[in-house]
Amino acid sequence: MYKFSILDKISLVLVILGAVNWGLIGLSNINLIGLFLGEPADLIGRLIYILVGVSGLNILLILFRMKRTVNIRPINKRL
Repeated sequence: MYKFSILDKISLVLVILGAVNWGLIGLSNINLIGLFLGEPADLIGRLIYILVGVSGLNILLILFRMKRTVNIRPINKRL
């Protein structure tokens, strides 16, 4: 079983928050980052978006690591 590190847990939270933010942008044109930092959130906003993107890459790497550690075998041999 894969053990999540602190960095992995932070990445997961950032990816979930990023997904919620993009969902709100798509549904109602509400940008949470813009609301909290003000609309022209230049440097800090960009850093947050970069952190969310890097977190997404980390989660992708976690999925590949988990795939190697998890051994899935069918219950029925005919499957």
